Amino acid sequence: MRKTLILGITSIAIICGINTYAATEMILVKGGTFKMGNEKETVFADELPVHDVTLNDFYIGTYEISQQEWQNVMGYNPSHFQGDDLPVESISWYEAVNFCNKLSEKEGLTPAYKFGRGNTVILDDKANGYRLPTEAEWEYAARGGADSKNTMFSGSDDANIVGWFKANSKATTHPSGMKACNEIGLYDMSGNVWEWCWDWYGDYSSKPATNPKGPVMGTERCRRGGGWHIIEKSCRNTNRIGTPPTYSFDYVGLRVVRNAK
Repeated sequence: MRKTLILGITSIAIICGINTYAATEMILVKGGTFKMGNEKETVFADELPVHDVTLNDFYIGTYEISQQEWQNVMGYNPSHFQGDDLPVESISWYEAVNFCNKLSEKEGLTPAYKFGRGNTVILDDKANGYRLPTEAEWEYAARGGADSKNTMFSGSDDANIVGWFKANSKATTHPSGMKACNEIGLYDMSGNVWEWCWDWYGDYSSKPATNPKGPVMGTERCRRGGGWHIIEKSCRNTNRIGTPPTYSFDYVGLRVVRNAK
């Protein structure tokens, strides 16, 4: 049974001088053990080796963060493709974690990130605030969590049903939720915009892991899901890419998560 929780102050409208708030929808992903990576299809080397990963319960946004949500929290809109209901894009990884902290502060939650010297970002994994998903959380959710049907894309083996990519996007982003959702009710995990993850990009280990958070250091952060500009193969659940955290593109956005406990 899918559980939905409404969390977060993310949309603000000013009506007669009064602030009204619309909440961001988040879905509870029940924890479990899954095989992370891919050995079934023609894959990239960084999707191997397949390894067992166990995760705790967590909440994840039903949709990608919209431009209106970003504007209401950050006070500016960096997106190339403008539209309140379009996903925010053209944001760096550092901007994404800053958004998470500011959203947490707006709601009286404990921010998940602390900033140190030289652009160092430290994750407080016990905090109740918003954060970026780990790669493992992202892939588990994209696969459909405990309800996974092991499809190639998030919710289907046909990318056209669930995602926007080069062949069908008409070279632009689209409002999140226009395509079909996956097994647990998440939209646009395949295509539309790539989504920043917490992890440094690096090789997988073959060893089983519990709540992994990636390498302890690196030069690139992971992004997942593919985007409007790229071929459908790159929108597979297991595809991954590393990008310097200072870079921003009009095909990269974010989705937020929170701890369930």
